[in-house]
Amino acid sequence: MEHNQETEEDTRNFLLNLPIFNSFDVEELDIMTKHMSYIQLKRGEYLFVEGDRGTFMGFVVNGVLEVLKKSENGENITIARLTKGSSIGEMALIDKSTRSATVIAKQATTMVTMTDKGFSLLTEKSPQLGIKIIQKIARLLSLNMRRTSSKLADLMNNNDHLG
Repeated sequence: MEHNQETEEDTRNFLLNLPIFNSFDVEELDIMTKHMSYIQLKRGEYLFVEGDRGTFMGFVVNGVLEVLKKSENGENITIARLTKGSSIGEMALIDKSTRSATVIAKQATTMVTMTDKGFSLLTEKSPQLGIKIIQKIARLLSLNMRRTSSKLADLMNNNDHLG
């Protein structure tokens, strides 16, 4: 995607709408905008597929994404719905692993994305900002882990009652 002035301004406006970035000042947002872009998905379009190489993370500006995971018998099961302010693909910036799920747009969706390359360039230019972003990502991953742990505990508890 091209980075002309118009898309940079759009990207910054999208970032301003995301709660995760409300503690960032204008200068920080300007630096981030130069290393990010926005994408638009049509309804039914895939953002990525389980097993793809992870090269970017993204934030939902508007729309709805569905996160699907393959079950043992090969069926896709919806494990999460992502709406405005949600993030996806954080692990791609941290461990460069393959995608652990498939993500599809349930309706037209706009996202702001940062590639692993973009993140590396940003941290070279502005290490402090890189650290701040890593802290935000760590918080997101931690919240997701806590949520998953709670769901797992509920699931195991429910299964105990069945036996």
